[in-house]
Amino acid sequence: MTGTTITSGLELRSLVTAAGRLEVSLVDVPVPTLGSDEVLVRIEAAPINPSDLGLLLGPADVATIRAEGGAGRPKIVADVPSKRLIAIAARLDESMPVGNEGAGTVIDAGENARHLIGRTVAVLGGAMYAQYCVIRAGACLVLPDGTTAREGASAYVNPLTALSMVEVMRREGHTALVHTAAASNLGQMLNRICIADGVPLVNIVRSSAQADILREIGAAHVVDSTADGFLDTLTDALEATGATLAFDAVGGGQLAGQIIGCMEAALLRKPGAYSRYGSPVQKQVYIYGVLDMAETRIGRNVGMAWGIGGFLLTYFLAQIAPADAKRMRQRVADELTTTFASRYTAEISLTDALKPEVLAAYARRATGEKYLINPTLDQG
Repeated sequence: MTGTTITSGLELRSLVTAAGRLEVSLVDVPVPTLGSDEVLVRIEAAPINPSDLGLLLGPADVATIRAEGGAGRPKIVADVPSKRLIAIAARLDESMPVGNEGAGTVIDAGENARHLIGRTVAVLGGAMYAQYCVIRAGACLVLPDGTTAREGASAYVNPLTALSMVEVMRREGHTALVHTAAASNLGQMLNRICIADGVPLVNIVRSSAQADILREIGAAHVVDSTADGFLDTLTDALEATGATLAFDAVGGGQLAGQIIGCMEAALLRKPGAYSRYGSPVQKQVYIYGVLDMAETRIGRNVGMAWGIGGFLLTYFLAQIAPADAKRMRQRVADELTTTFASRYTAEISLTDALKPEVLAAYARRATGEKYLINPTLDQG
């Protein structure tokens, strides 16, 4: 190693107690001694993704969020309804680090990884809302020269999820896609991928403003779920594209069922397609987000050839060949500032992340509002 004198750093932790209290705070954690194949990364940018909020806030009632602690070590607390504690029994009374991904500079390394010192890298882990991270050198995505940590902060979750959607489509024999909450950073990436690769894509959004965002980047099929005639317009788009696979970020409510129902209706528009059992073409929806915590409802207008399931990036990457995962990561690195560029609403410190008004803003999960934590803004 280079003899770094850094022995500890700030890390954001989330704790849910058995008494039904959420506590989000900053703690000092020791920096472990580096192994020969490990590096020490100074985290300079870490996005707040919807998937992070599930661990950060748990099932707390966000309406009860309040501040405690002093200015130097703020703490956010909130109430967790007792009926929600059962679902998270395994994490009760355990202080948990947060943050799936981030990027920064390698400032120290073990003897086998010294060539990375000074390089900007993106990392995927479970404790990125921290000033420092120790990780295996082989787990780092070395960013191209001139790429900033801000540009590389979201190099894993959204880009690889978007690429995985197209991979799943091809592996399962579908020829087009449907995506909900489609004006998000991830949704915009998916549009750029599909345009470049010639994949028909139906985008479902929740406002005319979101529809405009996608049309400005070239999206051909954009459907506003709040507009009159939504189901008819969706069915028309599904007929035009032949889409029979959807990825749903909303999760709860009736949207997933509406998509399958409209897929069925589009298939039955073909001459001679009628059958008492519905179309034999398989229709599939994968839920990968929970913007709506309600139950998922499926109607009876879906025929008999349909499926609904969950999708998680880490599970998918574990299932595919290492060469395929490497190919996907390389595409992200090559197109980081174009296809996979992310935009952020605000850059905040770890301390800022614990201000009730800031937390309330990023907890809304609003389309177009993505926050970036920069731990270098914190002192001490």
